[in-house]
Amino acid sequence: MSIQQITPKQRGYLIVNSHPSGSEATVDRQWQRIEPSAPAAGRAPVALVLGASAGYGQALLLAERYGPVDYLVYSLASPRRTDPATGEVHHSVIKPLGSSYTSPSLLFEDEAPRIGTVDLTPADEAERAATVKVMGGEDWELWVRALGEADLLGPGFTTVALSYVGSEITAPVYRQGTIGAAKEHLEAPARRLQDGPLADRGRAFTVVAGAAVTQASTAIPSIALYTSLLRIVLGEDGWHTTDDQAVELWEQLTGAEPLSLDEQGRIRLDGWELDPGVQDRVRELWADPAAALAADPAAAAWFYNQFRQLYGWDVPGVDYTTGVETSVPWPE
Repeated sequence: MSIQQITPKQRGYLIVNSHPSGSEATVDRQWQRIEPSAPAAGRAPVALVLGASAGYGQALLLAERYGPVDYLVYSLASPRRTDPATGEVHHSVIKPLGSSYTSPSLLFEDEAPRIGTVDLTPADEAERAATVKVMGGEDWELWVRALGEADLLGPGFTTVALSYVGSEITAPVYRQGTIGAAKEHLEAPARRLQDGPLADRGRAFTVVAGAAVTQASTAIPSIALYTSLLRIVLGEDGWHTTDDQAVELWEQLTGAEPLSLDEQGRIRLDGWELDPGVQDRVRELWADPAAALAADPAAAAWFYNQFRQLYGWDVPGVDYTTGVETSVPWPE
């Protein structure tokens, strides 16, 4: 038994601890929001999600406990990566390419949101290449090939890698920056896998998701502000949560709904975000973001709250004043 009263350890958007009861409540709420699907006939499908835990270690339970994988979802984002072939450690950077970038950004100081300015110098070629090494598609391809060599590809195996395109508003720091270079590299293995190790054995797709509040998105300049303004435009009813997008993706992968592919063969989940009318309204708010948030201060508070709940903080109904058990066994 190890009961402690836990308080958040946070600096800006960096949170280095979580609350067990709050995290449990967050997952339970997600579970309750998602409608159950019909039971699968025969063996229940096995889905391996890379990026849903703190590291690769949990995946090594795989062969003994679950057997062949039917769905592999690759959703990793990291500031660094060790090349398994050379042992070299590469570090990613979030910078524009070609020219400097200056833009408004949402900052949190003492939990009070305010509009600040971010100034970024362009990345050099070494930084661009390192970011591609960290966040590109190399590991995704290695995982699929390793599963194939271990005879762990289930019949009709499907793998997807989550990507993002986003708005032209954030394009200079995202799609046209070092992250965009990595995303372009990430999208290439789908074609190589389809024509190579998965030929006649399965499918590989890149999935372009919509905007979301994630640990990765908080670290990218301007994304928090853009997402907050997008939420103002869409409201609660028009916003697509990560739960909504996961369900939509699952229905397409299982054949419950037809695949929504673009001209590059990517599954698109971001139509609600990139609707021209929605983007026109976001651009209007982006012209004076301080005024937009002053008129609707709950938008920035919403983003901050959603981010904190990723770690089990600020979850309604959770008592943070009492001690909780911090030594929690892995579920059977």
